[in-house]
Amino acid sequence: MSNAILDVNEKPTGGQLITLSFQHMFAMFGSTILVPQLVGLSPAIALLTSGIATIIFLLVTRFQVPAYLGSSFAFITPILIATNYGESPGNAMIGAMFVGLVYGIVSLVIWKSGYKWIMKLLPAIVVGPVIMVIGLGLSGVAVDMAMNIPIEGTDLKEYSFLHFSAALVTLFTAIFCTIYFKNILSTMPILIGLVVGYIYSMIIGIVDFTPIKEANMFALPEFLIPGVHYEFEVTSKILLVMVPIVIVTISEHIGHQLVLGKVVDRDYIKTPGLHRSLLGDGLGTFVSAFIGGPPKTTYGENIGVLAITRVYSIYVIMGAAVIAILLSFFGKAMALLTTIPTAVLGGVSILLFGIIASSGLRMLVEAKVDFGNSRNLVIASVILVIGIGGAKFIVTESLSIEGMALAAIIGVVLNLVLPGRKEAETSGMDSTK
Repeated sequence: MSNAILDVNEKPTGGQLITLSFQHMFAMFGSTILVPQLVGLSPAIALLTSGIATIIFLLVTRFQVPAYLGSSFAFITPILIATNYGESPGNAMIGAMFVGLVYGIVSLVIWKSGYKWIMKLLPAIVVGPVIMVIGLGLSGVAVDMAMNIPIEGTDLKEYSFLHFSAALVTLFTAIFCTIYFKNILSTMPILIGLVVGYIYSMIIGIVDFTPIKEANMFALPEFLIPGVHYEFEVTSKILLVMVPIVIVTISEHIGHQLVLGKVVDRDYIKTPGLHRSLLGDGLGTFVSAFIGGPPKTTYGENIGVLAITRVYSIYVIMGAAVIAILLSFFGKAMALLTTIPTAVLGGVSILLFGIIASSGLRMLVEAKVDFGNSRNLVIASVILVIGIGGAKFIVTESLSIEGMALAAIIGVVLNLVLPGRKEAETSGMDSTK
């Protein structure tokens, strides 16, 4: 593709740098702050850590790969499960740190032995259905957020047409932007949907502005430091919930590097190497989790912006990261995010979680997986039912594997042991966040 207006190492003028960096950051903004809203983390810390993780990634990849790292949707369910184990998000942070360590180990193995083995281990027939599980498994959460509100004084919820209308306005706005908008606006349907849904919510009177009034103009993000805000205690339960999801996120990472390489006319699998980009992603996740942010991943929105604008400059990516870091310290702005009605978040989640599931299906189609082959049919079917059904493999009271993690592990094992295994396709390895 290429035909760059600004190539990877070209420096924009001062005015261009500010304008293009703001544009790039806002394209990533909606998805980055949505994940913490859904799992009970601070949007400010998510924004701060996305900027820090992006800078780490650029450093590790020697400023050769123009990629922005944001909050990973693959870890929404594992974070919720890990948090519930000890009624503390600290558990999820511990799990996320080990996810970062696994990335480091995998990158080391790739550095020493090459990358073809991981392509064989994670073919589309395994990764595609697991991605579908991520989206479909969250569908009930999205619908509940969109149409139900808590009944005061109880743990119950009731249907609210008023709130559901806000969800529908948000949803249809995001759909409209996805289908009809062109250029840079087409990469920001989540952000635009949230803005329109918020305005509609203000009109119908379901927005509480109290947090904004009470917030300071500048405020520190809500850090979660091990040993300070929670006890650093590693358990097999936490690791088995969080770590197996790397099966999906590493595949996602490879897919993004392949597509990004096509956009900017470079081979990032070879130079600076898959081991470096994976290490940058893993270090970003580790540092993010260490201070209380969600796990990180390279963003498809980033590739969309690069393809549309043909501005590939790493200076712009760095500028977007710095802006995200600075914005996270604006207390009033971060308080505004906490006033977004749950219904609005639910409306945009309906589309987003559906797209996640559909992207898994798209991977299977692009990889030309033959479902006339009973082997493929068995692997996909087992992954879908175990993952969506929430199956648990209980070894002891403190040791169990469940849901998506169990589905991913069983999918890998089935692919390895069933007869007729072919070399995994490198095409179709694009995924969701």
